[in-house]
Amino acid sequence: MNEQNYIRYRKIKGFLNSLAFYTCRLFPIDKNLISLCTFEGKGGFGCNPKYIAEELHRRNPDYKFVWLVNDESWEKEFPSYIKKVRNSSLWSRAYWLTRSKVWIDNYRKPLGTVKRKGQIYINVNHYTLGIKCTGLLRGDGFSKMAYIVSKNDSDMIDELVIDSKWCEECFDKALVYDGHMLKTGAPRCDVLYGDRTEQKLKFRKKHGIPDDGKVLMFAPTFREGAKDGVRSVYSEVWSIDFERLIKKLESKFGGDWYICVRVHPQLAPTFAEYKDEKLKGKIIDESQADDFYEILAGMDAYITDYSSAVFEAGFAKIPSFIYADDIDKYSNDRGSLYWNLATDPHDHVTNNKTAHPNMDLVFPFPIATNNDEMDELIDRFDAKSYEACLDEFHDKIGLVFDGRASEKLADKIEQMK
Repeated sequence: MNEQNYIRYRKIKGFLNSLAFYTCRLFPIDKNLISLCTFEGKGGFGCNPKYIAEELHRRNPDYKFVWLVNDESWEKEFPSYIKKVRNSSLWSRAYWLTRSKVWIDNYRKPLGTVKRKGQIYINVNHYTLGIKCTGLLRGDGFSKMAYIVSKNDSDMIDELVIDSKWCEECFDKALVYDGHMLKTGAPRCDVLYGDRTEQKLKFRKKHGIPDDGKVLMFAPTFREGAKDGVRSVYSEVWSIDFERLIKKLESKFGGDWYICVRVHPQLAPTFAEYKDEKLKGKIIDESQADDFYEILAGMDAYITDYSSAVFEAGFAKIPSFIYADDIDKYSNDRGSLYWNLATDPHDHVTNNKTAHPNMDLVFPFPIATNNDEMDELIDRFDAKSYEACLDEFHDKIGLVFDGRASEKLADKIEQMK
């Protein structure tokens, strides 16, 4: 099917789906009903919607919550005050969304979704600062169909949650959005603010490691393509040497170190098969956990390639590094990045002026492209210099991070209701 025919097909399907929403207007809006969804129904009780739901429930037990979940994620666990409903069933989705006073989502609603008068849609996007360009900033990498879906969703949004001037300057293009932006910070980052001792001890107890054990999270992004067309999460895709990494961390910082791996959910089953007798007991797989941020709050260090979570680790001053062994290829495949990773020297990567013409920034995290460079970065790491660099960066981007994002959003929702 060529692109034009595919778009025609999707528009017809969207129109037919919209009829279910109009039909469900036979039912009144329930002023206390709040619908939530993460990652198009693939996610569980996590990301920004989780923390807003917890705060609203704490304030008023009379609020009713439904969480839209796909069939393949139906077994995910939720608190007793949240009702799971089928996102993959059109009539279920149409009924519960049409009856809800408030929608909270960290992604896009499917084409054909229709919001009615009197409803409130808060979009708590699943990233704020980032490395990978999205939306119109991807250029040719952003398809016509993606634009149609994005525009349809954006036109329904009442408030888009952001955390910085950085977002204000680019999210109109990144999310095809021209509405109001609510600068409260990301609710999921509240758990990263201040003392993280409780989260650290909770993680160590869960995995049976010593309370004084040190843990680094390795959380690479999902990338298309692999050797002979077969995706692999270790040898063919990431060349990082876990054994070498642990030895280097222990020699630099002291203590016993462990690695918590968080791969993309699509690759989680493959990584579960990874075995290395030399690292027995040292590798912890948290790829299936619903709440990434509770885990991140328990970490002592962080490594990714292109995940936006590196910035959020930086909010908490967690020592964070980039390990990216395919920068040129990834930059070309993605279409565009927010940072000039492929052209600038690794110790002075500047921002992409197309996305942020009014900002002059330097990427605040050390970058390695192989294991030798990773060793050097860890050897040279200085906590005071790193934190000073982050302070300057956060000041320039106008970051809002005070541990009160959930509270501020709950205030706003109650005010709008």
